[in-house]
Amino acid sequence: MLLKIVYLLVCRILGLAVLTVRRDQSKEAELLVLRHENAVLRRHAGRIRYGPADRVWLAALARLIPRRRWAEIFPVTPATLLAWHRRLAASKYDTSNSRKPGRPPTVRASPALSFAWRRRIRSGDTAGSTANWPSSA
Repeated sequence: MLLKIVYLLVCRILGLAVLTVRRDQSKEAELLVLRHENAVLRRHAGRIRYGPADRVWLAALARLIPRRRWAEIFPVTPATLLAWHRRLAASKYDTSNSRKPGRPPTVRASPALSFAWRRRIRSGDTAGSTANWPSSA
């Protein structure tokens, strides 16, 4: 929920910034993407792993840059952005950690009732039960 609010706020703020300087919209967004990519590269050595804040930033800027320029500018593909979104949405509705594996426990009958049934079965008193229904016909 918090990530969604931050994402929407970043989109709106960038949208307002674009309204003030409409003609250089894609150029400014490209510069922001490249600056952000440089900042991420400075933080990491080796394989780049984008954190949640980086993903929000790239998703917000993706709306401002024309699709034909994405391959030249963005460090990730549109498919990667969609995969991030799918994982985020899936994790929101994931309930696998809240359930215990295996069969759910059954309600235990009172011991007195089970002892009474055992006594009736051993004595042969099954009158009124449906256990001997087919043979009684």
